[in-house]
Amino acid sequence: MASLPPAPIARRDAASDPYQWLQQRDADEVLAYLQAENAYLEASLADQAGLREQLFLEIKGRIRETDLSLPSPWGPWLYYQRTTAGDEYPRHYRCPRPADGSLNIDDSAEQLLLDPNELAGGGFLSLGAFSVSPDHSLLAYSLDTSGDEIYRLYVKDLYSGALNELPFDDCDGSMTWANDSRTLFFGELDDTHRPHRLLRHVLGDEAAQEVFHEPDGRFFLHCYRSSSERKLIIALGSKTTSEAWMLDADHPQQPLRCVAPREENHEYHIDHGMLDGDWSWLVRSNQSGINFALYAAPEASPERPNWRELVAHDPAVMIEDLTLNRDAWLLSLRIGGLPVIEVHPQNAASYRVELPDAAYSLHVQDSLEFTSEVVRLRYEALNRPAQVRQLDLASGAQQVLKQTPVEGPFDADAYESRRLWATAADGSQVPISLVGRRDLLDGELPAPLYLYGYGAYGACLDPWFSHARLSLLERGFVFAIAHVRGGGELGEAWYRAGKLAHKQNSFDDFIACAEHLIAEGYSRPEQLAISGGSAGGLLIGAVLNQRPELFAAAIAEVPFVDVLNTMLDPDLPLTVTEYDEWGNPQEPDVHARIKAYAPYENVRAQAYPAILAVAGYHDSRVQYWEAAKWVAKLRATRTDDHLLLLKTEFAAGHGGMSGRYQALHDVALEYAFLLKVFGRH
Repeated sequence: MASLPPAPIARRDAASDPYQWLQQRDADEVLAYLQAENAYLEASLADQAGLREQLFLEIKGRIRETDLSLPSPWGPWLYYQRTTAGDEYPRHYRCPRPADGSLNIDDSAEQLLLDPNELAGGGFLSLGAFSVSPDHSLLAYSLDTSGDEIYRLYVKDLYSGALNELPFDDCDGSMTWANDSRTLFFGELDDTHRPHRLLRHVLGDEAAQEVFHEPDGRFFLHCYRSSSERKLIIALGSKTTSEAWMLDADHPQQPLRCVAPREENHEYHIDHGMLDGDWSWLVRSNQSGINFALYAAPEASPERPNWRELVAHDPAVMIEDLTLNRDAWLLSLRIGGLPVIEVHPQNAASYRVELPDAAYSLHVQDSLEFTSEVVRLRYEALNRPAQVRQLDLASGAQQVLKQTPVEGPFDADAYESRRLWATAADGSQVPISLVGRRDLLDGELPAPLYLYGYGAYGACLDPWFSHARLSLLERGFVFAIAHVRGGGELGEAWYRAGKLAHKQNSFDDFIACAEHLIAEGYSRPEQLAISGGSAGGLLIGAVLNQRPELFAAAIAEVPFVDVLNTMLDPDLPLTVTEYDEWGNPQEPDVHARIKAYAPYENVRAQAYPAILAVAGYHDSRVQYWEAAKWVAKLRATRTDDHLLLLKTEFAAGHGGMSGRYQALHDVALEYAFLLKVFGRH
């Protein structure tokens, strides 16, 4: 470290927030500081340059660079994507649907619909909507070229190739067709980056008409087509309350109709399909309990007084989602921390999908056409690459249609996945999902361990397979996920027990998971790395302040670490909508509560582990300055000399770099950082 240039020291103002000046976006002094931090990172990791390239090539070498997605049949076409070696993005195609019902591609008759590689031009690109019109003649798509999640809208004629950029600004990227294939609905963002208006545009017109305006800053607006393709649904939702309006997709000029006026803490979600041979509305609602129940209503009268219960509330079973089909309806459930799919065929007994692993991820990936006799499920585990499974709705028979390939030597059975339970400070049992080489878990412990967490918004961190992670597992690492409160893994009560006044539970749970892994001999504090992103970055920042001696390294991706100052500024994107998650710090008791755990506020003179923080300069969800201010305060306050690095991605937003190779370089950097800290190669 002696040969390194000195670390950048940010100016510390005599103010209540001494690093607030870093919030002056595009100011020369701010840019100079961020660039100096990037240069310091590169200098600090210069001796890892070869390892970073080796890791990148390793990871890339496991990924099938030229591949074809599983085609989706729709009408007269098969729709699919191709990835090609060297390209950052997949290309979108279609070809005529074979008469024999197969999924065989006819290369000679395929049509290129969209090439994002050409549109990106080497820069950032996020494809928002990709929506083919019901008559298959037009493609509506939206593009974000900076990472700020503000989109431009386009309509392409798939027969002539003519392209029309729609003349609308501040779009959220959504584009929803009516059944006339001429009318498009799209969302507009307000000054806080919230989708607040729905507009209707008829192709050929110059203007768009407002269909709905949501003035309440807590509510987001979203429009989608029902499963039956017969209705358009406008969903309005805060973190705790819902409202839905509907419109006949064949008559897009008609006025909207409200299904159930909003009522504080009533959440519901609607879809339209078949029930016992009749067109019906199905409604997932928490009116009878926090884990939701399922209701049905006649097509002509969807209003709340007409709902009748189909599936009652169960305190042990969370109803997470609903999928509708002409021949069946499917419930996505969560039981004992794991996802379960329950199938209800029309006029037949229900059943649950059987799967081979103890800990896994499972969801309905594609319901295909409404009249399809099959649906597609996506299934994966920590040691099993993602599979697309076809489920026959009537019989329950499953067929693996495609498994994500792992190039080179790979044996899933060489890795073992385990489910552990840690005991939190208050006695709660916290699940941990873990994977490592089987030979390692059977005898070569303790080992370097990478512990990941999130714990907010009711999101579920179901186990997932990672080509990149194999580079750590092969080097003797163990990987684990802490399913802390604030997530949704154990139902709605698990989520509520880690939000608002109960947020400390998320941190206590994560610490309990780390302590359990150490106590059980999986790792030691000097071998333990932790990581989280966004609200998971808040988790990492908080536990670093509270128990820094437990960890040797931490990675915080776009971390929400300046939570108090952000929540005090209602003009920032998303702040008002977040009151239901964190509380409104304008209220004195909430202010005190957030201040007690906010990572930036609680940095103090103590030894911290090695830390890598990553920010996106165009991130509209977690502003770049949160990570920058946090690192600046850490650098000025801590008592250790461990690596403390900040990387600002100047061409990225909340999700990081947009291209697949760009993203792999970022992973290689993070892994090289960990290997440097742990003295491994």
